Amino acid sequence: MFYYLIIYGYQIGKMVIKMNRKKNNNIFRSIVPIILMGLIVSCGEAKIEEAKLTFAPEVPPEITRSSEAKVIVNMETVEVVGRLADGVEYTFWTFGGSVPGPMVRVREGDEVEFNLHNHPSSKMPHNIDLHAVTGPGGGAAASLTVPGRSSKFSFKALNPGLYIYHCATSPVGMHIANGMYGLIYVQPKNNLPKVDKEYYIVQSEFYTKGKHGASGLQPFDMEKAVAENPDYVVFNGSVGSMVEDRAITAKVGETVRLFVGNGGPNLISSFHVIGEIFDKVYTEGGIKANQENVQTTLVPAGGSVIVDFKVDVPGTLILVDHSIFRTFNKGSLGMLKVEGEPNEKIYSGKQEDIVYLPEGPAIQRMVTEVKPAAKAKSKEEILEHGERVYNSTCSACHMKEGQGVAGVFPPVAKSDYLNADKIRAIKVLKHGLSGKITVNGVTYNNVMPELELSNEEIASVLTYVYNKWDNKGFTVTEDEVRAIK
Repeated sequence: MFYYLIIYGYQIGKMVIKMNRKKNNNIFRSIVPIILMGLIVSCGEAKIEEAKLTFAPEVPPEITRSSEAKVIVNMETVEVVGRLADGVEYTFWTFGGSVPGPMVRVREGDEVEFNLHNHPSSKMPHNIDLHAVTGPGGGAAASLTVPGRSSKFSFKALNPGLYIYHCATSPVGMHIANGMYGLIYVQPKNNLPKVDKEYYIVQSEFYTKGKHGASGLQPFDMEKAVAENPDYVVFNGSVGSMVEDRAITAKVGETVRLFVGNGGPNLISSFHVIGEIFDKVYTEGGIKANQENVQTTLVPAGGSVIVDFKVDVPGTLILVDHSIFRTFNKGSLGMLKVEGEPNEKIYSGKQEDIVYLPEGPAIQRMVTEVKPAAKAKSKEEILEHGERVYNSTCSACHMKEGQGVAGVFPPVAKSDYLNADKIRAIKVLKHGLSGKITVNGVTYNNVMPELELSNEEIASVLTYVYNKWDNKGFTVTEDEVRAIK
């Protein structure tokens, strides 16, 4: 708008000077109104653009325009079956086919036209309550949409900040618990300081009929939801959504901004990045950094936070809900992989390697409970079960591909120690191990706690490991495990 004002002002000025010189008042009177009309029309024109929606962990690009606009948002609700954890499926109710739904970015002062489309395959009506909306229900009543229909409403983005949106169709808690939430960022006119990387993360809970790790398609459990006793607490919709090859990334020296939401529906998050300190915290999604040098910040259910920090050393930083059993037993764990040159003045790495026995284990295992099989399992079923046990219990130390951690946790891939003695391997899993061992020519001096796995779990996970990564292909039976006292 200001661009047009300048252009038309300049043109009017030129015309006035020219007309005065020629003293041609008739032409002056005929042309000036046309120019003025063009000025009025151009000033009244609003820029129209369609919002770029992105899926976690991607954040929409910064809005660089300096004026308000009309922004059109198109979002679809669709019910899909997807992965909740390894071997576990769930029927998610979603915005945009993903959990969380797509992130929306608009600018303070924008007029937002919101179009909600409910896919014809949906079984339920859906709507949207955007916490950024000033108006009844955050748009919920205006957007109530039955399957196969579309609804439209508009709102003014009055208040900058980071806001949750969610479905608010009755029963509200069930729609949220099934995955219907996301973030909308109303970028302030004077945007936050620039950073090198931005990421989008939402924590939430899932309540399933089966216990944590129970395989197959799991239905929603209303009784557990009312009791606020989730089986899964996760980042971005599923266990492992932000680990290994799905981890977020940065380079040493870069600044990172995390837009973090909590879809709930029940629990408060104690958000923490292991190995980092938040340089700035924009509490509860506001636009003023009201705290610095923060270790852990609370994110209320239905709320958000923005955190900024600079990464100074390479390595894998672990993102957690520091209500820590949720992380290691229910799934709220992510990774930020940082590449670059070490800086030993900031962090030395390991300088000594000796046995240390604290009062409790440093890493809590992920429990996988499976009901006794009604009949003997096939080899394929045993391997599938063993993979789930390995991923939930063993991979935190021995890594996803069995490679271990150099100098700390020995490999189980191509392991001469493991392949030399099957009975010894059973004893290690059943009773734990401490002290020096040599694996593939490298000495390790550490502690493996007693994991309290069932006989079936030990047999399955050892069979799985023996049949992976060029190991000897042994089968371990429950009877062999049971025989070890």
